[in-house]
Amino acid sequence: MATDALRQEDITVVDTKTVDTAVRATMLGNAMEWYDFGIYAYMAVTIGHVFFPSGNDTAQVLSSFATFAAAFVVRPLGGFFFGPLGDRIGRKKVLATTMLMMAGGTLSIGLIPSYDTIGFAAPTLLVLFRMVQGFSAGGEYGGASTFIAEYAPDRRRGFYGSYLEFGTLIGYISAAGLVTVLTALLDDDQMEGWAWRIPFLLAAPIGIVGLYLRLKLEESPAFTKVLEAQAEAGTKADPGPGDKSDAKPEPGESTTPDKNPDAGSLREFRRIFTEQRRPMILCIALVAAYNINDYMLLSYMPTYLSDTLDYDETHGLLQIVVVMVVLLALIHPLGGLTDRIGRRPVIIAGCAGFIVLPLPCFALLQAGGLVSIFLGLMILGLLLTCFLATMSASLPALFPTEVRAGALSVSFNISVSAFGGTTPFVAEALVSVTGNDYMPAFYMMLAASVGIVAAWKMDETASKPLMGSPPSVATREEARQLVTAAKG
Repeated sequence: MATDALRQEDITVVDTKTVDTAVRATMLGNAMEWYDFGIYAYMAVTIGHVFFPSGNDTAQVLSSFATFAAAFVVRPLGGFFFGPLGDRIGRKKVLATTMLMMAGGTLSIGLIPSYDTIGFAAPTLLVLFRMVQGFSAGGEYGGASTFIAEYAPDRRRGFYGSYLEFGTLIGYISAAGLVTVLTALLDDDQMEGWAWRIPFLLAAPIGIVGLYLRLKLEESPAFTKVLEAQAEAGTKADPGPGDKSDAKPEPGESTTPDKNPDAGSLREFRRIFTEQRRPMILCIALVAAYNINDYMLLSYMPTYLSDTLDYDETHGLLQIVVVMVVLLALIHPLGGLTDRIGRRPVIIAGCAGFIVLPLPCFALLQAGGLVSIFLGLMILGLLLTCFLATMSASLPALFPTEVRAGALSVSFNISVSAFGGTTPFVAEALVSVTGNDYMPAFYMMLAASVGIVAAWKMDETASKPLMGSPPSVATREEARQLVTAAKG
């Protein structure tokens, strides 16, 4: 929309209370989703003993992480399905569906008999329900980040976007905290016999609460405006019953959308892969840098500390929980800061840190001792905050509103599937094959090198309207100021 034609009625004035309610409900739902997903990562060693043949501890852990990665194999399929669906039927309905599927998959894992009871049927069922979780997660991030970005005023999108990763951390902290309590109170036989099921079975009540919160959400203002514009364009294009021969659809518009709903999905896929190639490549590179470092620290690190460095499992989990609590306190202020200084400088700083500091941090981890390990974990966590505070606002802004949920979900999940979800397996395999305990650090450095190039190439979007949407402001006075500035 050209600024010289900007009118006050073109500007979206969002109600602050409505934004707060929508963002927090989305954040809490996201926390519940990632509690479900995080439980598996923190129970990886125990799950390996329960669901795979005994005899080789390393093989059991690798099998467990291979199953962890299996969920990411189907994440692109979930993104292909839920992303375009969110662009057609709305963000709210997709978010409610993904919440229900994730809770169902997690609950089902908690009900599977062990390998000793039903043999190879146990890991088979485990893979099946992990794939249900992965399919659900394929629609979660793209839908939730799009929803929050479209609700937030332009000048506060970084602050509100940080709520999504705030919810992710709450989910991980809840999962890690519960597993830490269980492992501290119970011995290995109790954990492998029955107690491992407790975190998974809690998915049922958690899922009901999350579903209730998401069903109460209203559709985002930006998406509502797109629907209104499409309805208006459809009305103008309809020649009525008297004459249909001269009717000309809008560019890219189907002449029979109601009779052939699949045509809309096909058109959107064509638009995504033909018109959005550059932003998709940038998104895939940024997500790879973000997720490799995220999963390395929050998912793989407990296993690295306990299995590779022979560090006490409970102490390792507890330290990671403390690190995540510190990150919770930092993520909102940093998200708000990006609204003033921009997203690119913060992302570039995070990537630069992950290029330079992983080797010293892993040296601290290997030195052993409470203070040394905590310092190494904390430095990595502070670097990760540069991604946590920026990605939820940066990635949706790469794409136009009409295809945002679809393009973001597809590119995000391609990257997560190829790089993020495989991180624990790749890291464990590299250590096992090479015997070099620093291999995870080198992997983090490689990912950050790719990310810094992508961050350098991306456009700065802080405080700017989302592509394909009118400006969004918090007050009518701000709207009047925008119109005055456009006229001046």
